[in-house]
Amino acid sequence: MIRSLLKSFRHTYLDLRLRSSGLHIRILERPGLWMQDAELEQLSDDLRKVASATLPVGSLTYGVFSADRKRMSSSIVTLVSRPDGTPIAFNALAIMTLSTLPKPTEVLHLGLVMVDPNERSKNLSWVLYGLTCFLLFVRRKFRPLWISNVTQVPAVVGMVSGMFSNVYPSPSASRRTLSQLQVARRIMADHRYVFGVGDEADFDENRFVITNAYTGGSDDLMKTWEQAPKHRDDSYNDFCARELDYERGDDVLQIGQLDMAAIGRYLSKEVPSSALSGLLLVAGMVILRRLILPILHWFESDQEWSILRPVKDKTNV
Repeated sequence: MIRSLLKSFRHTYLDLRLRSSGLHIRILERPGLWMQDAELEQLSDDLRKVASATLPVGSLTYGVFSADRKRMSSSIVTLVSRPDGTPIAFNALAIMTLSTLPKPTEVLHLGLVMVDPNERSKNLSWVLYGLTCFLLFVRRKFRPLWISNVTQVPAVVGMVSGMFSNVYPSPSASRRTLSQLQVARRIMADHRYVFGVGDEADFDENRFVITNAYTGGSDDLMKTWEQAPKHRDDSYNDFCARELDYERGDDVLQIGQLDMAAIGRYLSKEVPSSALSGLLLVAGMVILRRLILPILHWFESDQEWSILRPVKDKTNV
């Protein structure tokens, strides 16, 4: 793990390799900006292999499955593989920059999570749903970050509502805020392609429900009510059954925040105790690189570092 961390420090973006329960985990930030063409195609091929094992028929043609460099340049991929290199699960996050006032807003879209059906008993949820978010939050020096999620699956609606802060819509959220409405409007206006929703889909601003959502490349992800995995808390199941039309193909657009409270819930409830020490080590190394070392180098005025130059000795001029 230490060797992987030190190697990742050479890159501007994350390229982190970890191990957990005998599985290999690789986190790649914006691979379209630095990967070679062959590597990028191999990554997309690995993602398509997981998708083909997950979907009964059809194929996905949008986002990270296309090996499009532009799409990969705004994505963060977490890939889980067996020791022999066989991919078994992934999470593809997307970084969206919204045109909002008074300044642009950065939103982390939770994107697509897929797990090979034969591997779903290996407790991968903490890796696929929270690990990358945790590392990004630490690297941002603990600044809150907007998150978005598009789904029709009650289990995912419940997971997002429980893990992140101030999530709307959810059974416990009585109303949306003005900031959430502003974020949702800009996502639907400019970033539908990120989650494969076509221009013909409508958006209900009161309920944050996308109607007729499966027409823009995500067609094969559409599920019936019977197929959609349910949450152990029936309030989320009842919420989705009431708000969504599964025959038409509706989704909810959830808007929330990644903040200190969310990270506390993740560490205390999601991360297994066996992995907690390793995760905190990774976080410590990220803090060292992004916060502590820059401070130390700033005050070491006689040494060159990045764009900083040593102070000249005026006594010898």
